[in-house]
Amino acid sequence: MTQTDIAFTPILLGSDFNAYGLARSFYELYQRPVKAIAELPLAPTRFTKIVDLHLVEGFASDPVWIETMLKLKEEYRNHKEPVILLGCGDGYTELIVKHKKELEDVFICPYIDENLWTKLSSKESFYQVCDQYDLPYPATRVITKQMHQDKQVNQPFDYPVALKPSNSVEWLAVKFEGRKKAFRIQSRQELDYVLDQAYKNGYESDFILQDFIPGDDSNMRVLNAYVDQNHQVKMMCLGHPLLEDPAPAAIGNYVAILPEYNETIYKQIKQFLEAINFTGYANFDMKYDVRDNTFKLFEINLRQGRSSFFVTLAGCNLAQWVVKDYVTKELVQQPTLYANKDEETLALWLGVPVSVFKKYARDNQDKQKALELIRQKRCGTTYAYSKDMNLKRWTLLKWMEYNYIKNFKKYFAENKG
Repeated sequence: MTQTDIAFTPILLGSDFNAYGLARSFYELYQRPVKAIAELPLAPTRFTKIVDLHLVEGFASDPVWIETMLKLKEEYRNHKEPVILLGCGDGYTELIVKHKKELEDVFICPYIDENLWTKLSSKESFYQVCDQYDLPYPATRVITKQMHQDKQVNQPFDYPVALKPSNSVEWLAVKFEGRKKAFRIQSRQELDYVLDQAYKNGYESDFILQDFIPGDDSNMRVLNAYVDQNHQVKMMCLGHPLLEDPAPAAIGNYVAILPEYNETIYKQIKQFLEAINFTGYANFDMKYDVRDNTFKLFEINLRQGRSSFFVTLAGCNLAQWVVKDYVTKELVQQPTLYANKDEETLALWLGVPVSVFKKYARDNQDKQKALELIRQKRCGTTYAYSKDMNLKRWTLLKWMEYNYIKNFKKYFAENKG
């Protein structure tokens, strides 16, 4: 049986870069368009032949989400092929987990249960789990809304400090001048302003205040893993980000990733995922701390990450793992794949034009390695796919690239470390 003969139906929830990257991974293997459902039509999935996008008003939250999914479940109840449901954002993934028991009689939902989700999805509770399994993370303090209102916020670290919302799903709905995905706070005055504006504008959850680990973007690492339904890690792919998006709403989004092999990180995270009985895709962000020579974890995303197409570029097609796990049942006897050991197969992932990478990435040995891969044409992006190109999509991609150039020019100097 060839890959194109394998019978299954994937349904993606979302219309962003993550959704397009996963759809492209499916298409490259199985040569079939992928159905996606979302509330809004985002740029990465416009004018494409590989994503069959259906829009549903109000689909980003209940009750519309579960009402829509229950109707869809009845449509697929007698479907001859396995139907795999995959979230491409925190909100959609949380909804799948929340309603997993209502859906899994028809849909394959490769996710952990709600109890484990609760422990891992909040940065605050994730760090408590890290303590249990001896995983390093930055020195941290939790700030609650009540602490801020009572003026009892203790800031024990030297400036700058890192400040992040503990609840990333809730944070998406909070709007105020100066709002960012995450903050590098330079003074007490700035800290108080951010907390004040956040809580005045509807944020209810905690903040995570952290000791800022010195160094720029090139000290970051990103790890993607797939854990099968028997809680065994089957794939791990480590990336070395060389550049991040400086725009306030996108801080922390990687735009250049060099594949990397690190056996210590692989073994440490594998042991952790199997110990907690994880299932499905996982994505870790971490940063190297030169002060004690450790990689400190920032968070775990309970899905494939936004930039996870770098895994497919590295030769570990992101889509195949869930298919081999639930459809062809090939993963049972397969040992763990630790990606990027063979440097001759490496490829640079870019989320920005080459010109932006050349201008803004920190000059070091890793940048030179990346430039050599570019010269050898061993690089690629999520969104520019030669098999999915037309005049409208080409024009849209040029507009997206122009915006990256503009944003780096506007924001890079104020956000670089």
